[in-house]
Formats: sequence, structure tokens, C-alpha cells
Amino acid sequence: MNKREFLQASAAVGITMATGESLRAAADFSDLTTDVMPIGIDERLARVAKAKRLMHEAGIDALLLEPGSTLIYFTGVRWRRSERFPGAVIPANGEIAFVTPHFEEPSVRESMTFGEDVRTWEEHENPFDLVAGILADRGLKAGKIGIEDTVRYFIVDGVRKAAPAFALVSGRDVVRGCRMVKSTAEIALMQAASDVTMAAYRHVHANIDKAMSPADISALMNQATSAFGGQPEFASTLLNEASAYPHGTHQLQHLRESGIILMDCGCTVHDYQSDISRTWVFGEPTNKQRNVWNTVKRGQELALETATIGTPAGRVDDAVRSYYESKGYGPGYRTPGLSHRLGHGIGIDGHEPVNFVHGEATPLAPGMCFSDEPGIYIFGEFGVRLEDCFHITEDGPRLFSGLSPSIDKPFG
Repeated sequence: MNKREFLQASAAVGITMATGESLRAAADFSDLTTDVMPIGIDERLARVAKAKRLMHEAGIDALLLEPGSTLIYFTGVRWRRSERFPGAVIPANGEIAFVTPHFEEPSVRESMTFGEDVRTWEEHENPFDLVAGILADRGLKAGKIGIEDTVRYFIVDGVRKAAPAFALVSGRDVVRGCRMVKSTAEIALMQAASDVTMAAYRHVHANIDKAMSPADISALMNQATSAFGGQPEFASTLLNEASAYPHGTHQLQHLRESGIILMDCGCTVHDYQSDISRTWVFGEPTNKQRNVWNTVKRGQELALETATIGTPAGRVDDAVRSYYESKGYGPGYRTPGLSHRLGHGIGIDGHEPVNFVHGEATPLAPGMCFSDEPGIYIFGEFGVRLEDCFHITEDGPRLFSGLSPSIDKPFG
């Protein structure tokens, strides 16, 4: 997007680019994603091979997928969910097969990256008979079918009736065993997405005007995200008291002097997401705002210090929550305090297993990616949340985006 295009798009949502600095910032947009590569066929084939190994270990004979992030992860096929069933069957032995309504076949094939076995059904036919046929053609008369977590009930019920000799079991461990540990290529895409989001944040921070509404600020963020090469996923802007409610409020919000600005934004680059939150003040912070902000920042640092290889994920949440309680917040999830889990996994989905939440026993391992997003929320007043994502390495956690330096200079 060039400067003229940006100004036209901004004007369409009521954003006035009035200052010389704004014009200069708009002129400086450049695509930050030109050098990053999407996931290749070889990596997708390796993912399928790993899934097959995990199926053998778990005694699962096939894995059933429908459209969604796991289908994208393994096959590259992007398709929407509806009352019709398209999907894929990954057998533990034999080649992958796809099922699709006949009239959708050309569109489905457009996004296929590998595989030749595509079976189609007409509107009056039962698609789940095709699933049973795929299993039979792989030499399976009975066994276990692993169901990916998000597959809908009507599909599960249809497969159960079409293939009654098979037990339907959870495919969670197979899918998680592949998706939770990211490859070098996945991490590079998440880094690119984070770079885009941070560049867009800096632009927004430099161009906020008192006349803007939360919708104006969010629209400016999305415009900048697109200009820097990302696909906007979400851009939440909470002002003043609204910042005390992590997912917002319907109350009317206006920028005001010494008012909190809390933004939670993310984008996608070749399927992989960023998720970054920043909190700052429009004007001069109060002492209370500054103290709360600094406490949240220390919690974010403590999470990184705790997130070492082999540590159960829940202990990261526990460490931060214990620190906040020592400062008089909580206890537990009570407010004023940290009312939500400390963080979540991230990858193709903005929220993936596992979470930084009390009781989560999954040990941290290299390649796992998480958000680190502590907050302190004071209902009726304001809230502060700082969020950055990182991946676990042999040398400890490595951030995709640098921590916010201070409430006065949130972007350095």
C-alpha cells in the first residue's frame, strides 16, 4: 500500500492524517513479509509421516479431519465449515484421502498440496460411506479412528453409523504431538507476523489523535498491518475503565488525558499468527497507573524466568500469580488482580494447547510457542495487560517481540 492508498483507506474510516509526521509514517510503509516462505510440501509430508508414527504408537488406525486449522496444518487445504462434509482421512498405513461434495472438488483441489485420492459425493448421497470405503481400501475392516478435537458431532455420528466396526477415539495426542512443537519454518513465519504487528503498533502509537474512537484506532491498526504485509486477524482497543474488562465492554469510550489505552492485536502471515498486547496512557500516567503497569511488567519477566525446559506449564502461571498476591492482588483469579490464565499456546490458531494455567502438567519443550500475557484488572477503574509471545529453545525462552520498555515509552 502506498501513501495515497493508505490515506484513502484511512479517510474511509474517519481517520484524518493531518500532521507531517503522519504523512511521513504513511510514506514509509514497506512489506515486511517479502522474504518469508510459506510451509512447503516436504514439511507437510513430514508432518503426516509423524502423525502416522504417533498413530502406530497409540494403536490408532486412521485420523479423521474436517476443515479447520489441523486440516491446513497437515494438507494445506483451506475450506470453510458448513452443513456439508468435506474432510480428509490419514490412515496409519497407506495414502491420505480426501472427501468432498462433487461440486466443490475443483475448489478443494486448488489448495491441495499433495495426494491424489479425492472421493466425491452428490447431494443425495451419504459422504460417510466414502470414509468407510477409504478405510476398506486400506485393508481396514475394524480398528480405531482418531477424531480431531474440533470435528463436529454430526460428522462423528455419521462415521459411527457408516463404519460400525470401528471404535471412535480421541485423536488429540496425535494432533498435539505434531502441532505443539513448531519447526524452524513455522517459527520464522510467527516471527514475521510479530514483526508486522509491532511495526503497525509503532505507527498507531505515533498517530493517535484525541478525536479518534476505539473503532478508529483499531481501523488504523488494521490498515497499517495490511500495509506492512500481514493479514489482520483482530485489533481490540479498550480505553479507560473498559481496559479493566479483558474482552471489553459496550460502554461508550473516549480518549482523555491520563486515560489508559489497552490494545490487543494480531495478524497472520502464511497461516501463522501473532498476538501482542500493549498498554499505555494518553498523556501523563498517574502514580497508580505507573505502579500497576510496573507490577504487570515484572510478572511478564517472571514468567520468562520460570519457563524453562521440563517445567510443567502450570507452574509458569503459579509463579506470576504468587508474585501478584504478594503485592496485594487476588488471591487466585479474583480482582483486583489477574482474572485469566497467564497465557496460551499459539501457531496457526491464535489459541492452541497447552495453556499457562494452574494445574497444567505438560512439560515445556523446545519448539513450543506461548503467549505471556499477565494483566491486573481493577473493575470500575482501569486494567493493564502486556502480552508478547515466545518459543522455547535449548537456551531458554526466546521472544518474538521485545518486552514493552515502560509506560512512558511503550515501544522504545
